[in-house]
Amino acid sequence: MSDRLAALLGLALLVAPRAAQRAWMFGPFEKPVAVNPIITPNPTSQFRPSMSDSAVHWEGYATFNPAAVVKDGKVYLLYRAEDATGEMRIGGHTSRLGLAESRDGLRFTRRSAPVLYPDRDAQARYEWPGGVEDPRIVEREDGGYVLTYTQWNRDIPRLAIATSPDLINWTKHGPAFANTLGGKHRNLESKSGAILSRVTGNRVIAARVNGKYWMYFNVPDILIATSDDLVDWTPLEDGDGRLVKVLSPRPGYFDSWLVEAGPPAIITERGILVMYNAGNSGQYGDPGLPPRVYTGGQALFDPRNPLKLIARSDAPFIRPTEAYERTGQYPEGTTFVEGLVPFNGRWYLYYGTADSRVGVAVWDPKP
Repeated sequence: MSDRLAALLGLALLVAPRAAQRAWMFGPFEKPVAVNPIITPNPTSQFRPSMSDSAVHWEGYATFNPAAVVKDGKVYLLYRAEDATGEMRIGGHTSRLGLAESRDGLRFTRRSAPVLYPDRDAQARYEWPGGVEDPRIVEREDGGYVLTYTQWNRDIPRLAIATSPDLINWTKHGPAFANTLGGKHRNLESKSGAILSRVTGNRVIAARVNGKYWMYFNVPDILIATSDDLVDWTPLEDGDGRLVKVLSPRPGYFDSWLVEAGPPAIITERGILVMYNAGNSGQYGDPGLPPRVYTGGQALFDPRNPLKLIARSDAPFIRPTEAYERTGQYPEGTTFVEGLVPFNGRWYLYYGTADSRVGVAVWDPKP
């Protein structure tokens, strides 16, 4: 362990047990049949981007992988929307982020134009032509919003930060790791930033532990980073300068191929709950699941030491079971979890289905 890492934690790292403790997990979640999928492609929406000479049907091809937040008594989703430009393959289209709102968390209305998109700005070299992808969102103490998302220029995916006072007007701050450690991780292939947060009512607010903000991120292993301001982040390294892995794939399990950070991590009474996306290997994974299927897992970390794994689920808590979760760009099936909010006594989990639509699952924790 590096001196810096030890100073941040003030604790020793321990090997985590394999046994899962069901009592700490969120769920069970149920998928409401009458409303799912809750957001589907809309071929009529048009947007004239500054990067193009003509209008595009910006959400006509796919709508998926949403972030979620509660504001003024409504659930808001920032969802990834793809147009049909580019090559007909995953990652070959241009992505923008749309905004939808709901009074019940189930039925949504959308804005006609995206709220975050590649533009003729300082981030164009990182965001064009692939766009902006796969957001996660938390509140700040002052009520503003911090968004993590992937910048995709079809060369290197980079985890980036944007902030907003109102969910509509966004300031892009660029790659999350560009301004720390001399910029050595500016070009790190990175994505999926889940900021550690606490829950107050319906608010999910970024929280400090040991004086720092923390973020779980990346794939095929989950790494971890810290920040003083929620904008500039420093990936943690060990004494040899290698990035610290806090969760990795396991042969023989549903998460044998890859693990990827999901929604913002939540401080609970039992520890830090990290939901993650899991890929199953067809060669050395769970034989009861299809090869390369994406399901969801949960892990529990020490609330005083965000690197210390305490427990981990041995089976997925959500998996593709419905036709819309296996129909689209990714026919192997996905329940790709990214948005998680408490709303009027229940927990609402928003996820991408087959890289094509948005689904919702609901958990009522009351007995």
